[in-house]
Amino acid sequence: MNSTSPKNAATMQAEQTHRFELDADVARACARIAPTWPLDRFIAVNPFWGCIDTPISEVATTLQALSGAQLLMPRAWYRQAHNDGRLTDAHLQAAIALHRSPASVAALHELMKQEEPRPSKRPSVAELTDQPRQRMTRETRRGLTTEPSTEPEHFEQDDHRAQWRAFITHNNSQFCASYFDDGQAQISLSRGEGLYASWYRHAVRDAGPSIVMDAPWYRHAVSELPPVAGDLIEAATRALGVSAPEREHYFWSLLLDHNGWASWCAYRRWTALLAGTSDDALSDLLAIRLAWELMLYRHGGEQVARRWRAAKVTWAATDLATDTRDADWVLQSAMELSWQDPVARALTLGLQATRPTSPPVQAVFCIDVRSEVFRRALEAAAPSVQTLGFAGFFGLPLEYQPHGAPQARPQLPGLLSPRYRATDHGVPSAATDRAERLVVDAAWKGFARDAVSTFTFIEAVGVSSIFKLVKDGLGFGAPAAVWDAGLSSDARARRKPRLSETAAGEPVALEVRCDLAQSMLRGMSLTRDFARIVMLTGHGSVTRNNPHAAGLDCGACCGQTGEVNARVAASLLNEPDVRAGLAERGIAVPLTTVFVAALHNTTEDEIEFFDLDDLPTSHREDVNTLRAWLSDAGVRARAERAPLLGIAETDPLLVRRAMHERATDWAQVRPEWGLANNAAFIVAPREHCRHLNLEGRSFLHEYRHQEDTGFSVLESIMTAPMVVTHWINFQYYASTVDPVRYGSGDKVLHNVVGAHIGVFEGNGGDLRIGLPLQSLHNGQRWMHMPLRLSVFIEAPRKAIDAVLEKHAHVRALVQNGWLSLFQIDEAQGAVYRRHDETWLRHTSSSVVASASESRVERS
Repeated sequence: MNSTSPKNAATMQAEQTHRFELDADVARACARIAPTWPLDRFIAVNPFWGCIDTPISEVATTLQALSGAQLLMPRAWYRQAHNDGRLTDAHLQAAIALHRSPASVAALHELMKQEEPRPSKRPSVAELTDQPRQRMTRETRRGLTTEPSTEPEHFEQDDHRAQWRAFITHNNSQFCASYFDDGQAQISLSRGEGLYASWYRHAVRDAGPSIVMDAPWYRHAVSELPPVAGDLIEAATRALGVSAPEREHYFWSLLLDHNGWASWCAYRRWTALLAGTSDDALSDLLAIRLAWELMLYRHGGEQVARRWRAAKVTWAATDLATDTRDADWVLQSAMELSWQDPVARALTLGLQATRPTSPPVQAVFCIDVRSEVFRRALEAAAPSVQTLGFAGFFGLPLEYQPHGAPQARPQLPGLLSPRYRATDHGVPSAATDRAERLVVDAAWKGFARDAVSTFTFIEAVGVSSIFKLVKDGLGFGAPAAVWDAGLSSDARARRKPRLSETAAGEPVALEVRCDLAQSMLRGMSLTRDFARIVMLTGHGSVTRNNPHAAGLDCGACCGQTGEVNARVAASLLNEPDVRAGLAERGIAVPLTTVFVAALHNTTEDEIEFFDLDDLPTSHREDVNTLRAWLSDAGVRARAERAPLLGIAETDPLLVRRAMHERATDWAQVRPEWGLANNAAFIVAPREHCRHLNLEGRSFLHEYRHQEDTGFSVLESIMTAPMVVTHWINFQYYASTVDPVRYGSGDKVLHNVVGAHIGVFEGNGGDLRIGLPLQSLHNGQRWMHMPLRLSVFIEAPRKAIDAVLEKHAHVRALVQNGWLSLFQIDEAQGAVYRRHDETWLRHTSSSVVASASESRVERS
């Protein structure tokens, strides 16, 4: 007995070590999946966020091998840009120097004439099982003048049998839709046990695979599976013979097979971590996909086993075959230089402009690229007005609980968790049916768009709903917000969102309120020379019949409009006690200054004011004057945007009417272009770039480093707004370069899943993530040019370097090529580019032909 104990102990230790290492591989694979937010909180996310610790070109190689994904446009796109003169030989030479590439300009010319290599992908067991059933043909490439195909793959069938990979995707997707649907689950599921356990219980009773796939062995195969997710992963990994060095990539590839639902599970994990809890749905989803691999392997016979052994041997060669596009990344960098060069040169021309000292109005807008168009229009209409840019949640980490609502909703970036709660003040207590009406109205909106309710909606809610549907469909009646349900017009007018308590329900002390106000004003670099009117302007869109409508609202407010944040911020800054606290902190806001809340309707370029009944009579004429300026600005902004929307009218009234009709038309698939064509993030005083027409392509954040003691504001900008703008930029980028895998497809075919989870394209397949095709393509050409974000910051290089050194994820974005970082040097009148942990003086492309000839300034 004693002689065997050490052996048993060693065996147990080895098994524990193996399980620990296996769990670590699962965790790393799961960490590679970025979250996707639900439709009612739809915010932009870089779908490769879990990969930013690796150079982007290496990530592209890995993803192509694991899923066939593409992170670059077809070579024909770069060739067309070169033929059009938008991409020059000077840009190509500069990009060669930056990459230290052995390629020549002539070689890049030849490259652009060639087709890109056919994607090479590691096959799964399911795909190997399908081999006798199909002969894969070349994937349809996206053309320059036609809308791309949104079919994931194209096959020529050797017979009429269904394919296992497609069936598994559909089967698992339908199960997930039922499991995660809080409203109308298709089947009775036990959610308390977790995703895998619930699938296991359902699968042993599921006759679908046996019938559809002619697999009579299926139910018995399920019964032989371990009922616990971790045990299944271990058993499948052993049976399939996946070696330890390959486990992470194999697991990752299986998650990419269900990337939509994997992203949803990653969102659940993300929000759980913010709340200090955990969620295992993502690893459970991996276990479900692995279960199919194991069953097909066990019942595929020697033929499948032989193919699987051969496939594993070729994994390394497959990976190597995809690592052939370094020169293509030079083309991508050259395209980005074609945008960066004129902007960098133009930025140096405005550095001598001085700060306005006595503006009549200071208008603070969200950093959103759509605000750039309206701000420029307002400055043209009223040159004395000073505009500023600040994140649209106004630095308030809020959640908002409408009066009578059962729960609060977030009003802040997805990177953060709420610390404070806003509630409605001024609502009459007589609104006793408020809670019930909120629930009914929310149910109406969700039920009306749910994929499974299309044909049952009228039957369920009654004939009385027809009038409302017809009225909405014809564009009559205002698109009332959900939180206005149950309130009379008078009550709606008196409803005022205000900072009420902490997220834990405790009072917010005056000291804390003053700190919030100070942080807000310092964050927008507004600490002196206050105007009589300071307009805090959130933004939101107006569209109908649009599941992705929240994606057109404020991402900084978690896909909500910025109304609540603007109103809470204005009321807080108008509080006399807060003003006194600000004075003690060195920010003296004159008694003559009044903060006013407003909302920019980005679909129609209209501005709406709030809480004007609180406005002193002494300032009403100021607001009337501002209204006239804003009206003029709206005319100018609409005239600029109209041609991009295909509106041919030039008469301002007709243009306004056309835009209103687009906003209220249920059949309109392109009500506005949102943040399409975004390319840059400029962090600097507005006067230094006010001379530029940035064409709605740049996020603008006000920043004055001379007033930023210790550079804490710079740190907050680089760790929050810069990351958020990168997320937006890369959602648009990914949805364009690979709309099949990272876009949500044709919105005409969308069916909403679970009232708010996401969309199917058609009646099944994987959950679709990313942007609809119509948000990127006008039917003839791409409206978004996929360029990685260029960030221009006016601050000392040492201060920027300090933030990079302190925050690994921000440093990774720069060093691994996920964005380009530039420093605007006011003293030298120059722009510097961060490259290989050094700073290169950025001049025109013809001069940056050799990086060795450029002036280098080390940190």
